[in-house]
Order: sequence, then C-alpha cells, then structure tokens
Amino acid sequence: MGRIGGSPERPSVSRETPLADRRPLHADDFRAITGASVAEVERLAVYLELLRRWQARINLVGRGTLADPWRRHFLDSAQLAPLLPNNPKLIDLGSGAGFPGLVLAILTHAQVRLVESDQRKCAFLHEAARLTGVAVRIDNARIESLTPDAYDAVTARALAPLPDLLAHARKLLAPRGSCIFLKGRNWRAELTQAEQSWNMRATPIQSRSDSMGVILKIDELSERHER
Repeated sequence: MGRIGGSPERPSVSRETPLADRRPLHADDFRAITGASVAEVERLAVYLELLRRWQARINLVGRGTLADPWRRHFLDSAQLAPLLPNNPKLIDLGSGAGFPGLVLAILTHAQVRLVESDQRKCAFLHEAARLTGVAVRIDNARIESLTPDAYDAVTARALAPLPDLLAHARKLLAPRGSCIFLKGRNWRAELTQAEQSWNMRATPIQSRSDSMGVILKIDELSERHER
C-alpha cells in the first residue's frame, strides 16, 4: 500500500494497481491483500455479523454496500493503516458504523477515539467494540463541541466537504499531525476550494476499494491568514 506524493501546487494521484476483479471480496481475499492476521480477520468477521444484524433496525451503512462489505467497508478502512505513524493517537470524526476508525483500532496499535453524534450509532459502536475486544474511546458528541487536542491523525469518511473537514480538524491536530480522509470523485474540486483558505501539503492516493475514490493525506495544515 505504498504511495507517491505529488507536488503541493498540483498533486498527482499515486497509482496502485487497481483490483480489476469486481467479484465480492471474501475474508480470505481481504487477508491476502492487507496482510491482516487470522485473529484480526476473525474479529472483523464478528464485527460484520453484528453490522448485518443491526442494519435491519437502523441505517448504519448503504444497504447495497453489504453485498461486498469486505471491499466497501473493511478494505476501504484498512488501506489507511500504512499511512499512520507508529502507535498513533487517532480521532475518527463522524464514525457512523465505525469506518474507518474501529477497523483501524482492530488492525493497528493506534489509540483511537470515535466521535459520533447519533446516539443509536454510538450504541452500535459500543457493542462492536465489546464483541471484538478492542479498546476505543467512544464519544456521543457533535464535532463542533470538541475541545482542542493534539492527535497524530484525524480520519473521516463520507462526512463533509474538505473545507469543512479541515476547519474541524485544525484544532484537533498535533503540530506534525496528518488528516487522512477518504474522498470520492469530487475530491479535486474540494481540494481547489479548500486551498483558498488553507495552506497544506496534500497527497492524493488512489483508493484500493473504489476506482473513483482517493485517500487525501494532508500535512502541514495552517490557515492562510496565520503568521
């Protein structure tokens, strides 16, 4: 899961070999692609079983995505792991059903905090963490209410346009911290808009789970009016 950075002015997308076979991934496929251990994949399988049960009661993920969950959710989240520093302090904004934050907690040694405003989704996250045996902090809170902190990584998926994400993340980042956001096909327009208000070093990385998606890794973030 390596990457090639583009220039800060006109970043290019790092091109990993895409997964051309579009049949649904299975647990063994996921393990072969990511190098996850048998124990980690077993915990993810427990997570998936719980997700399927709860999805019948509350809308946790897009219904169609559960036809290919090992790609659409678990690989989508796991591909962020190589971009993290060793043993990071990580905050996942708008965690929803736990993607990517809970998956990263299972697969890495990150100290993970999940932030989700929906109380029912928080209940799911607590149960998923209990059944998978992963230690995470889960806050039922709005992102706007968070107090400043110093995280090594701020993650988010399908949460908000990039300018809004950066505004939320800025007060939560450590001085050398990184934003790692999963973005869709409109990422270039979002980045162009964000650059009007923010200085940053942006590295787009081709998604391994979505041919139209990228991971945006953002370092050296500061507001343009900062001195």
